[in-house]
Amino acid sequence: MNDPASQAQAVERFVAPLIDQLRRHPKRVVFSDGEDLRVIRVAERLVKAEAVVPILLGDVVKIRSMAKENGVNLTFVKVLEPRRASDFELFCQRLDKIERYRGVEGAAVEERVAKPAVFGSLMVQYGQADALVGGNQSLPAALFRAFLQCIKPLPHVPKMFGMTLLSAPHLPNFGENGLVFLADTGLLPEPTVEDLASIAVETGRLARHMLGREPTVALLSHSTMGSAATAPARKVAAATGLAKEMAASAGLEIFIEGEVQADVAMDPAAAEVKLQGTGQRRSADVLVFPNLDAGHIALKLLQHCGGAVAFGPLIRGLARPVAQVPRTASEDAIFGTAAAVAVEAIKYHELYPDGEV
Repeated sequence: MNDPASQAQAVERFVAPLIDQLRRHPKRVVFSDGEDLRVIRVAERLVKAEAVVPILLGDVVKIRSMAKENGVNLTFVKVLEPRRASDFELFCQRLDKIERYRGVEGAAVEERVAKPAVFGSLMVQYGQADALVGGNQSLPAALFRAFLQCIKPLPHVPKMFGMTLLSAPHLPNFGENGLVFLADTGLLPEPTVEDLASIAVETGRLARHMLGREPTVALLSHSTMGSAATAPARKVAAATGLAKEMAASAGLEIFIEGEVQADVAMDPAAAEVKLQGTGQRRSADVLVFPNLDAGHIALKLLQHCGGAVAFGPLIRGLARPVAQVPRTASEDAIFGTAAAVAVEAIKYHELYPDGEV
């Protein structure tokens, strides 16, 4: 199902509240794959919306020529070629210092800093930009490697993971507002109990801020509350217990349940049959999958068969907001993802009140 009207509604439902926030608190978003007409058009849209100051990395002449040929106005859009940027030498020194500390040896540091993904990651880490969007023209592994090299990890998150936002207001039982957060959708093939618990808490934390209310986080399984006594079900149940402890310890307003089947998580009528006496329920806002296969398959089915529009994935577990969009991402998907990481930048001090990490 790819009805244009439904897709347009899905994009508007997700993006409009984010743009409203950003007009009050504009942020700088760097696009590491700037030599892309989709990104060039997104930059123009973000400026018109008075929401984001875009920074495009790549060949300056090529980007400006592409914009001119396609009638795109780049007023208030910053275009940078890493090697010619004023911070290039400083970033080389900083990356060299980081790698010496880690005992890392490799190619000349100048060659690595000249790569847009690395340069953009350093911009975000050192305050030259507030958030980053990349991946629209590069392989995920190269982008993830740059993130891990250049951006500090959050000490309380065991592993970096990907969280995708899906907007589908036309689908029944799809979150309270037609918006659902899916995790992990891109990085951890077989998460441990600790990984699953962290994914649940961190995704719930962001959902709480983006939705402005207590979200319902469901850890999914083929079993509901012990209905199947299998090792995978017990693993999800253990992760649920640990996630509840972590959320309570952090004082987070998140409702966490598991292990539950997908119909129990999403359809109150199904939950009433399988969990009698649990009272009034609502569709889950966050779905945590037991492994990467389940999360990625569900994401693609909802996109390509259910007509849901995907934004992200936003990469969690790092000290700065970053996102990796697929190479097939539409202009709308890139636009919405940029708005999402920019809003995450607004919320950074609320999400992590202990300050810099």
